[in-house]
Amino acid sequence: VHYRPRTLVINNIEFDHADIFDDLAAIRRQFHHLVRTVPGSGKLIVPTADAEVETTLAMGCWSERERFAPEPVAQGWGARLHHGDGSAFSVLLDGAPVGEVAWAHTGRHNVANALAAIAAARHVGVAPEYACAALSAFLGVKRRMEVRGEVRGVTVYDDFAHHPTAIRTTLEGLRRRVGSGRIVVLFEPRSNTMRMGVHRTTLAAAFAAADRVLLHAPSDLGWSIDEVVAALDGRGAGYADVASLAREAAAMAQAGDHLVVMSNGGFGGLHERLLEALQ
Repeated sequence: VHYRPRTLVINNIEFDHADIFDDLAAIRRQFHHLVRTVPGSGKLIVPTADAEVETTLAMGCWSERERFAPEPVAQGWGARLHHGDGSAFSVLLDGAPVGEVAWAHTGRHNVANALAAIAAARHVGVAPEYACAALSAFLGVKRRMEVRGEVRGVTVYDDFAHHPTAIRTTLEGLRRRVGSGRIVVLFEPRSNTMRMGVHRTTLAAAFAAADRVLLHAPSDLGWSIDEVVAALDGRGAGYADVASLAREAAAMAQAGDHLVVMSNGGFGGLHERLLEALQ
């Protein structure tokens, strides 16, 4: 660990990067080493209720802690949502309002991210009202529910989510925004952890907010995508090549649909294929 932070944000601790770490305990140990680098005069900004974070901090923490949660809380940073999708909310500190955020992002996970950013900014001298104003003008980053185009009323998104938790929270946020609009997910199991099959038993549940799930099944995948398709109970289908997947998605797309491409890679140019096929 080469970081020497005075302000440290920990959002969550979960198992990933199975090609590097043997188990969750090994990841915990690395976070413990990181926590030890924060000086006693520093601050840790952590969620109010995350069992793995608490277990890690119990291994040793000598710095002040400040907590956050995407709902009203008596102590620490909280939020009162004005819209269920998280696109507008009041920022609370110890239950008292200190600012407002209205932005282009959705999901309780992004509300939590915003609170952590505001808390971190305050620790280095930025008043919450200025942090809230900056977040309200923040348009986001590439590959985080980035709209790649809209054709004939069909919106195509690009999202980097490749862990079941990130997939679930991202789709839940979109569902709250689009209501009954149809969500079609196009997913590539590309990360080393996913290709090893570590998440195959929890992957189907991550797509709960989607109406249809089209999964790419490359020939060198170390496990069968069929078990995920079966667990989706009629909502899923597997495709051996990207071209077939793109054709099927374009053929089924209707005005008002939201096509979410999820991969931490290029996915064989699927975004461009989709937009071209929808023309």
